[in-house]
Amino acid sequence: MRVPTLLLLSLLTSLISFAQPAASHLQNADEFEKNIKAGKTLILDVRTDKEFRSGHISQAMQANWNDSAQFRERIKYIDPQQPVYVYCLVGGRSAAAATWMRNHGFSQVIELEGGINAWKKAGKPLEGFQDEKQLSLEEYRSMIPKTGTVLVDIGADWCPPCRKMQPVTDALRKDPSLHFSMINIDAGTQTELIKALNIGPIPVFIIYKNGKETWRKEGIVSQEEFKKQLR
Repeated sequence: MRVPTLLLLSLLTSLISFAQPAASHLQNADEFEKNIKAGKTLILDVRTDKEFRSGHISQAMQANWNDSAQFRERIKYIDPQQPVYVYCLVGGRSAAAATWMRNHGFSQVIELEGGINAWKKAGKPLEGFQDEKQLSLEEYRSMIPKTGTVLVDIGADWCPPCRKMQPVTDALRKDPSLHFSMINIDAGTQTELIKALNIGPIPVFIIYKNGKETWRKEGIVSQEEFKKQLR
């Protein structure tokens, strides 16, 4: 009887070990909040732009699951080995997004049970965009000096590739061999200007020399390419 008992215990242990990771994929608002505050995690809101603007968890980045092109473009800038805490409105879209991410190499994806609705019900804080004065195209152009070189960085904190570019632009600012000024435009708030400048996906970088646009590029740009264009 000893051998069957050991086999049975081994089987039960295996079943438990397989069950545990699946259970950890879903966390209630209290667990979710505790874990995103505890360590190096990335928070991903997979709702639409409009939903995100109505209120989101602090430090969250956004990639709309309903827009497959946007979702895949933004998600490719996220480290698949980093824990990702994902949420939507009630949990359906985040479950679908989390499944897709796990099937595409993301090692640890945790979902907020009940979505942002459950987060609100638990009395957890949200951040939203404040009403900000919209820059007109004329006001934007007046910000560009008539002499010298200017780099315009059009992005947003919630955009994964924009956040990935931050160390690059920080390094450019500190480079003593470069002489330029920098203007940051928040694509999340300056929506009218974004339309006027015909901006699509962000980030977008524009260089002006002596008041004239000389270069524009969307997405990830290397430090070396920036230097070539800024000199």
